[in-house]
Formats: sequence, structure tokens, C-alpha cells
Amino acid sequence: MSRTPVSTDAAPKAIGTYSQAIRAGQTVYLSGQIGLDPRTMALAPDAEGQIHQVFKNLQAVAGAAGGTLDQVVKLTVYLTDLAHFAKVNEIMGAYFREPYPARAAVGVAALPRGALVEMDAILVLEA
Repeated sequence: MSRTPVSTDAAPKAIGTYSQAIRAGQTVYLSGQIGLDPRTMALAPDAEGQIHQVFKNLQAVAGAAGGTLDQVVKLTVYLTDLAHFAKVNEIMGAYFREPYPARAAVGVAALPRGALVEMDAILVLEA
């Protein structure tokens, strides 16, 4: 099975030795996204803004792979403060429909660039 990189200018460019996503067959593995605006590479100033931007970035990469967030089967959320988890739940409803993806939330000590939230995802494209 081949591995095909996926990239888009509608999401922040990779900051390091990784791809925005890798497609392997019908499965797409989206790298972690933080709340960076892809035009300015500036981090949204608060948790709510960062959460929205993370979902927008994931949406852009999913689109570049030929999919949508509706095809996400697994979402992992990394938070520097688990008190923001309720806000993730609230905002997630604007980007996902039922059936919602499987999900894990992990409390972490720190994230790149001082971000408050990072998320990665796995989606499966229609055959």
C-alpha cells in the first residue's frame, strides 16, 4: 500500500519533519493541528478561538484529502488544561454531526508554540 502526503495552504504548513496528513488506501491520518491561522501563522488568543481554528484546520486538511469531518472515525484532543474540555464539547457540535467519531481527551503539560489545544484525527474516505 502506498503512502501519499496530503497538504493544503488552507491549513498551517507543517512545522517540522511531518506531513499535514498521509493517505494510505482509503484511510487518512491527519497530523495534530493547533490553533494557528494559516495566513498569519499566529495563534488564536484564547481557548475558544484556538478550538475553532483547530477544527477549521482539520476541516481544510480533510478537504485536501478529498473528505470531510463527517468521515472522521477517531479524534484525539490534547489539552493543557482539562477545564477547556467542556468548551471543546460545545464547539465540536458545530463541526461534527452524529454519529460522532470515537474520541480521546488527554491532559498534557505543554503544546507547541504555547497552544492550549491540539487535535489529530483519522478519517476513512468513501470507496
